[in-house]
Amino acid sequence: MASTPVPASTRAVPAALLVAYGLIWGALAVAPRHRADWWLENVLVFVAIPLLVWSSSRLRLRNISYVALFVFFVFHAIGSHYTYSEVPIDAWCQSLFGVSPSDACAFERNHYDRLVHFLYGLLAIPATLDIVDARAPTTRLWRWLLAVGFVTSHSLLYELIEWGAAVVFGGDLRMAFLGTQGDVWDAQKDMALALLGSAMAATAMGRSGLTGEALAPSIPAP
Repeated sequence: MASTPVPASTRAVPAALLVAYGLIWGALAVAPRHRADWWLENVLVFVAIPLLVWSSSRLRLRNISYVALFVFFVFHAIGSHYTYSEVPIDAWCQSLFGVSPSDACAFERNHYDRLVHFLYGLLAIPATLDIVDARAPTTRLWRWLLAVGFVTSHSLLYELIEWGAAVVFGGDLRMAFLGTQGDVWDAQKDMALALLGSAMAATAMGRSGLTGEALAPSIPAP
């Protein structure tokens, strides 16, 4: 079956996001706090971004999916620049809003990494639903369970890769890359937040009707 032509205005959205991300990523690639950790963190970028560009002609995601992934990758780029455990989120919030999250909520650690794991679950769901609908279409509850399971399994895979890299490299790089900040349950909490984010996104999209052709008449048929 032939795919529906993609309007030029629609094609421009992911192209503009790619350019914007390239500029942001390039700026944050200059003098990161821990260069070796920056390289490890950006393995995800070096794999995911080319894959998204390459696959765009075979599976055109919805614009909302590209926007969501763009937001996630920007947060990831910030974490890579500072290392996740050292992102000065308290200082930024104090400057912008006059309140420190750590002081207000009595946090004993930097929770930027937890925020990004939650955002991964939240922001990866639109693209995951596009893939499910195009490559493994199903209906009703199974559609949502498959999408949430897909995202959560990638969160688990990332934690395993993170653990393996820490074992191989050791030393200061291990501590910077893991960013557990002394929490022995860090990996489990990260995965739980990714699950929570994906479940919230799937529920919100399902209840609001932001799915399927309503947002993406240009997704090619498989």
